[in-house]
Amino acid sequence: MIAASPLVLEGFGVRLEPLAPEHESGLAAAAADGQLWNLWFTSVPEPQLTGQYIEKALDGQREGHMLPWAVRDLESGEIAGSTRYHDMVPAVSRVEIGWTWYGGRWQRSHVNTACKLLLLAHAFDGLRCAVVGFRTDNFNFASQRAIAALGAKYDGTVRHHQARRDGSVRDTVMYSILANEWSAVQKHLQLRLAKYRRGV
Repeated sequence: MIAASPLVLEGFGVRLEPLAPEHESGLAAAAADGQLWNLWFTSVPEPQLTGQYIEKALDGQREGHMLPWAVRDLESGEIAGSTRYHDMVPAVSRVEIGWTWYGGRWQRSHVNTACKLLLLAHAFDGLRCAVVGFRTDNFNFASQRAIAALGAKYDGTVRHHQARRDGSVRDTVMYSILANEWSAVQKHLQLRLAKYRRGV
């Protein structure tokens, strides 16, 4: 896997822009749509902490283990949320996709499928990853359903794995897609996007 570096990914009605301080107000507005920071098992920042959230993500980018984006909905022009590559391990050609959240109006829309299609295509076709992983909180049942619906396979649950924002410790549910599964997953996601466009 070649080293990943910040770049714009665009298509299917969304644009993933390398996360930057100028996205702060847009991200705060997206998080306010549903007061997402009240979901104790997620990493969505409170409005006054959005700047710190961005800076921490950029620290991870500088350290070489994260690549964060702001997600822009091209129809409205607004920032819909954020996502990133994380736990990037070039030695074994692995990245994970996570830290993903969207404002309430974009949930259960085409946005997540579009973002995952762009991110997976870049990981497998651009970076030549051998595997793309996903992880989520054991209480984030909506996220678990969404990851499985992408076509990712359940790898297992790591018990007592990571601290939550409230100081409790979560179990982490792990999923992955292998490079030889990408072609079928890609067709599946393209079909999902086509259904969104038809309003099915």
